[in-house]
Amino acid sequence: MKKSTENIIKEWNKFYTEKNFTEDQIKSLLNYAAVLLEKGVPVIYDLDHLCALLGLKKYFVTAVIFNSKAFYRNFRIKKRSGGYREIRAPYPSLLYMQDWIYKEILIKCKVNATAHGFVKKRSILTNANVHKGQAYLLKMDLKDFFPSISINWVVQVFKQIGYTNDVAFYLASICCLEEALPQGAPTSPVLSNIVASFMDKRFYKLCQEYGYKYTRYADDMAFSGSFISPSFIDVVSGIIENCGFEVNKKKTRLFGKKGNKIITGISLANNEVRIPRNYRRGLEQEIYYILKYGYDAHVKRNKIRKSNYLQSIIGKLNYWLMVEPHNEMAKKGYEYLYPLYKKRIVEYEG
Repeated sequence: MKKSTENIIKEWNKFYTEKNFTEDQIKSLLNYAAVLLEKGVPVIYDLDHLCALLGLKKYFVTAVIFNSKAFYRNFRIKKRSGGYREIRAPYPSLLYMQDWIYKEILIKCKVNATAHGFVKKRSILTNANVHKGQAYLLKMDLKDFFPSISINWVVQVFKQIGYTNDVAFYLASICCLEEALPQGAPTSPVLSNIVASFMDKRFYKLCQEYGYKYTRYADDMAFSGSFISPSFIDVVSGIIENCGFEVNKKKTRLFGKKGNKIITGISLANNEVRIPRNYRRGLEQEIYYILKYGYDAHVKRNKIRKSNYLQSIIGKLNYWLMVEPHNEMAKKGYEYLYPLYKKRIVEYEG
């Protein structure tokens, strides 16, 4: 059973009194604790206290704070748009610290309702649904989103929660790499949403004035309405730059009444959300032949050598069913392939 804030404050008061702290010191320390406890986050007084909460030696935590680069490994993954994305993955020891900060502190912070990426019960589907039935769609992208968020912004996040300057710096340093948010840390997505909240608020207010809809999924921003003038792009760009971000101009797209509108991998057409037409055609063809000839025969006929092919097809079907839950072809494919996948997992593990 969790202790109430009042009981915890009483325990802290007793502790400080026994340690012969002055009344002014006790008052200051308890006021600090009360702010954090009301927000449901742990009280952290200093570096020693943080180390005790983490259950780690001070020398190790200090090493992470002042030389986090030594606790990451680097690798690249291909982008759908071409090129590569640099991923900086924390080693298990640092990952544990970042997970603790995420679960104990960051997950309790509110993000703007217009943010749909990395938010519980929101997804690419909820993001697309906001813009369903709108005649015009403007898509814009934030360039180098995570790396553009500096440690100074992250320090401010923790200070706004209620932590002291020093503690905010320690927490931000554990979350940052080379004084910015890294791609690959579990704390980066939620921190990016918190930092971008002030920009989201500005766009929400702006769109209310214009009668538009606005959402953001990570670095992908979308605006929709009955009509959007090309000059609106300059208005949005100005706000983005004023907020300290940069527009990726190569990815700016304005769609009118005609044409296929795609947002976060989902097609908006005829007041419906669907998977993109070309993607559906290819997947429908695969599922048709799998159902007609059987999975093994299909793999043999097409000389498919990918070891994870079955798993990838099921992943695609999950995506299809998330967007179009009543699609018969997707349901038939999933009902046939998923039991087969489970059977083979059991055989492999056995």
